[in-house]
Amino acid sequence: MTANRQRIAVYPGTFDPITNGHVDLVDRAAPLFERLVIGVAASPGKGPALPLAQRVELARQAVARHPNVEVRGFDSLLAHFVSDVGAGVLLRGLRAVSDFEYEFQLASMNRHLIPDVETLFLTPAEQYGFISSSLVREVARLGGDVSGFVPPAVAAALQAEWQRSREAP
Repeated sequence: MTANRQRIAVYPGTFDPITNGHVDLVDRAAPLFERLVIGVAASPGKGPALPLAQRVELARQAVARHPNVEVRGFDSLLAHFVSDVGAGVLLRGLRAVSDFEYEFQLASMNRHLIPDVETLFLTPAEQYGFISSSLVREVARLGGDVSGFVPPAVAAALQAEWQRSREAP
């Protein structure tokens, strides 16, 4: 792997929505790399609550303070996206031991698909360890306050989305 590739990392996910835990990982990873690309996966099979363009924009707003962080949407195989970006590192978050088995499988598959790319695992700060996008979506869907779990623009977007869905016939 060339030195340039080692200085570029991709942090992939659906970010439906981006949470304070995701932002915490970006805050700690951004100084480690020359360039950090947040890859927002389209993931139509997961039936995301928010459209890809909105998830990308919300992520951009959430990490705007980092000049070396870029947010891009993608709808291809992660291995292809990583190669297109020219990255040498995949950044993944581990909240709990229960995440490890799945993340280990992903890392092993990616090692076969893109053998010159390393996977780096980071854990969020303790206060974010329980936050997941799916829990945030559920709390928001049921009218709960998610402002402590997501950036302000995300909380507003979720509230507006669920309000629209409640008003729809």
